[in-house]
Amino acid sequence: MISWRNRGKVLSFFLPGMFVMDGRTGLYPAVSLTGPRCGLMCDHCRGRLLETMLPAETPEALLSLAVEMKKKGKEGFLVSGGSAPDGSLPYPRFHEVIREIIDRTGLTVTVHAGYLDAGTARLLKKAGVRQALVDVIGDEQTARRVYHLERGTAPVWETLDALTEAGLEPVPHVVVGLDYGRITGEYRAVERLAAYRPRRLVTVVLTPLSGTPMKGLAVPPPEDVAGFLVVARGVLPEAWHHLGCARPTGLYRRRLDRLAVRAGINAMALPSDEALEEAERLGLETLWRKTCCSLAGLETGKD
Repeated sequence: MISWRNRGKVLSFFLPGMFVMDGRTGLYPAVSLTGPRCGLMCDHCRGRLLETMLPAETPEALLSLAVEMKKKGKEGFLVSGGSAPDGSLPYPRFHEVIREIIDRTGLTVTVHAGYLDAGTARLLKKAGVRQALVDVIGDEQTARRVYHLERGTAPVWETLDALTEAGLEPVPHVVVGLDYGRITGEYRAVERLAAYRPRRLVTVVLTPLSGTPMKGLAVPPPEDVAGFLVVARGVLPEAWHHLGCARPTGLYRRRLDRLAVRAGINAMALPSDEALEEAERLGLETLWRKTCCSLAGLETGKD
């Protein structure tokens, strides 16, 4: 198997800080720089995901929150927030305090990049941010219809260019079924990503949320998502491949997790019992961490 040849027979499981699993809480929460507010209001979220994040709407509030997280034994945190209509987040206001936080606490800081320019990418790199998570969309109409990006997918690739030039690792995320449950540009997104040679690719699955236009939608079956994982591995054979925390729960998750382990995934957030069973059946070494799965590989020194 390509995965085992390039990354060994190791599967890392992750518990991010926004979740509780079997009585355990993750040590890597998400923080919103805009509180519950979002100017972009993508159809699949409409700001609902911000409700799960800790608010820190000023540099002073972010510093205070970070110091408190350090006292509570957190390992780091993901900085996110609602986007402006152009897809940007207010990082120019916060880069100096992020640098101070890292210097004072030693916490690991990653960010949801949103869509940013070269100057902002350089500021985040200078601040000591470890990774920038980027939603990658391969279909022009989906970018406009679902993400409300007037320029289509152009901001996606401009952001990846900016991060690459700044030397800040981009961690592409592909949402399978983003086009109202249909698979449209996901394969094109991965093919185009090959030129960037990302160290990691995170696959997530559309999870229809109440309060959004996508409530009640059917999502791609687990077998189709697993097929995408297999193709993505072929296109990016040397990358770490992750199954992220955003995916439907219940029977769907149990079916998908088993298939994902068989497909050679390297990292998985919030694994089901079926994932654990399949890993044991295949003789995989398993590791556990209470952070975002984007940090996979760092715990083994095999990044």
